[in-house]
Amino acid sequence: MRNPTAFLIALVVGLLLLSLSLFTVDQRQAAVVFQLGEVVSIKREPGLYLKIPLIQNIRYFETRILTLDAADPERFITSEKKNVLVDYFIKWRIFDVEKYYVSFNGDEKRAENRLAQTVNDGMRAEFGKRPVHDVVSGERDDIMEVLRAKADQDARRYGVQVMDVRIKRVDLPSEVSESVYRRMEAERKRVANELRSTGGAEAEKIRADAERQREVIIAEAYRDAQGVKGEGDAKASALYAAAYGKNPEFYAFYRSMESYKGSFKNKSDVMVLQPNSEFFRYMKSPRGGGK
Repeated sequence: MRNPTAFLIALVVGLLLLSLSLFTVDQRQAAVVFQLGEVVSIKREPGLYLKIPLIQNIRYFETRILTLDAADPERFITSEKKNVLVDYFIKWRIFDVEKYYVSFNGDEKRAENRLAQTVNDGMRAEFGKRPVHDVVSGERDDIMEVLRAKADQDARRYGVQVMDVRIKRVDLPSEVSESVYRRMEAERKRVANELRSTGGAEAEKIRADAERQREVIIAEAYRDAQGVKGEGDAKASALYAAAYGKNPEFYAFYRSMESYKGSFKNKSDVMVLQPNSEFFRYMKSPRGGGK
């Protein structure tokens, strides 16, 4: 206590050494402790730790799930020899910090390049076995699962775990889109023409069937009408015959009246007959006996 300046200096040096000896690790990180450039320990649990000042140094690595999003869509060729542009992203994390550091010297960019190359090679192989339809929708989920499994198998050798590989969008290149749209338009027109042709044929068939049914109905109606008319004529003839049998004179008179009515319908009707014609028999004498 005789020299407060020396005490203060010692206290400051002690606090500085203590601060240099302590480091913290939170739950989102893992810390690698280096001693003279070599890895001596890895701290994965969150908490407060000690290190040797000036001899040991600390480097932190993310243990959270990271996202690698492709900067530009990649071009791949399908089994039909058609180019497609694929936009995708990768979900990954560091699960073995020591392997990760040894493999990539802790450089996240190098790790991402390796992952992108692995997924790119897998996509090239998978897309080359499938047509455009399967790539776009039919087997898209299967492709993503195969890519994830292959990428994860390769990445685990470097201390990395691939959580997911997702294809966001599959597009046709601009130089191909126009020709594809033209083919699609031609196909739609062909289908429309086939439908119109089929519809026209069905319409003609329906019209022909309706016309046939109309002719059949008319013929049957005419047949039925003729039958009814024949029955009526037969009944009328029977009635006429019965009337003639009972009173021939009255029957002759009735028939003459019907003839007069039918002959003199209009005032302009003209008939040229001899005065003593049998036609005027009942005009001269209602009993028909006079001449």
